[in-house]
This record gives sequence, C-alpha cells and structure tokens, in this order.
Amino acid sequence: MSKANLLNWLKEGQVTIPNVLLTQYKAMNLNEHELVLLLQLISFVEKGNEFPTPAEISSSMTIGVSECSDILRKLIQKGFIEIKDGFTSDGIRFERYSLDPLWEKCVDYFLLQEKQAETMVTQQEETNLYSCFEQEFGRPLSPFECETLAMWLDDDHHDTVIIKAALREAVISGKLNFRYIDRILFEWKKNGIKTIEQAKSYGQKFRQYQKINKPKEPTKTNGSLPFYNWLEH
Repeated sequence: MSKANLLNWLKEGQVTIPNVLLTQYKAMNLNEHELVLLLQLISFVEKGNEFPTPAEISSSMTIGVSECSDILRKLIQKGFIEIKDGFTSDGIRFERYSLDPLWEKCVDYFLLQEKQAETMVTQQEETNLYSCFEQEFGRPLSPFECETLAMWLDDDHHDTVIIKAALREAVISGKLNFRYIDRILFEWKKNGIKTIEQAKSYGQKFRQYQKINKPKEPTKTNGSLPFYNWLEH
C-alpha cells in the first residue's frame, strides 16, 4: 500500500460509537436496519454533511432509497433524530439532522444499566445478609425476624455492613437476639456510626469503659471478650 493510499485512508476518518448503542439497541426498540442507518448518519455528520439525502445514505447500505426514506421517518417518529434549522454565516437557512435525541437515549440507557447493576449488587448483599444471620442463629429466620431485617434496610436505611457489624457485636456479647441487635443499631445511628471502622472503635471504647468502671466483676477465663450491655442504656 502506498503512502498516498494510507493518507486517503486516514482522511476517511473514524466513527466513534457508544458501546451502549451496540449492546442496547434492541432494548431501545431499534432493529438492525435502523441501527446501521443511524451509524451511516453519524458518519455523514462527522464528515460535515449534516443533511444527507436518502440516496446518499442508501448508497452505503443494502436497502433502496424508498426504504431508507421510510426508516428515516420512523427514526424521527421514535425520537432518535430530528430535523432542525440552521443558518450559514451569510444568514442562509438550511436543514440538518440533529443526533442529540439519540445521544440522550444512549445516556438514559447507560444510566439504566448502571442502576440495574447497583440493584443486583444490593440484592446480592441482602441475600448474603440473611444467610449470615441464619448461619449465626443456626436456623432459618422467622417471618418476624425477616420483617425486622427488611425494616432495618428499607426504613432505617442501615447499610448491610453495619447490620453485620451489629450482629458480630451481639455474638461477642453473648446476646444473640434481634432486640439486642436492634438496640445496637439504634445507638450507632444516634451517635453517627456509619462505617464498620467507626462501629469497631465505638464498641472497643464501651468495653474499655465497662472494664474501668466495673473492676469487681469476675474475670472470665475462657478467653471471651467483655461486652457492653446495649439494652441497659
């Protein structure tokens, strides 16, 4: 290939296509002909031809001029493209295709994908949370306990990590029941505890406080940690 041919190839330019358009065009209610026509239109616009004719577009596709015109009309009706007025520097009016509606739809579907991915992660975390409780309790949770867990998540907006930390605190304290865990979560929320690091630090401070203020209590020899009785505060 000669240098001149390479230069001509570079002058043809490249078309940048959002990946979401290629992966979500079916969900966006586009078929393959409509997608390819949009890609052709993007190419024409990027090369400076903002209002290519159906004949110009169809010359690069396997469809005829009439079908190309029909598809253009459908894309306008579906809100993927629109025809806008433009003016030259001399004040001469002209028409052009605007791709802004297409880009807006691409952004909407990209954000939808992100939201769906976040929802899946959240659902998985909640499933793991229920499994974690059942493992610690050594049995399936009752309907009331499941409802309490859901309330902590949906009504009180506790993070799953914080709920697990409260469960761990209850295990360490030897008070494995939902009333005790609910009290821990209440105290943490009241004191602005939002991360697992803050929860660990808060629990350690209370244990130290209890050791200092209750020196006459018998020292446990089984290696278990002293616990802060959240239900008494």
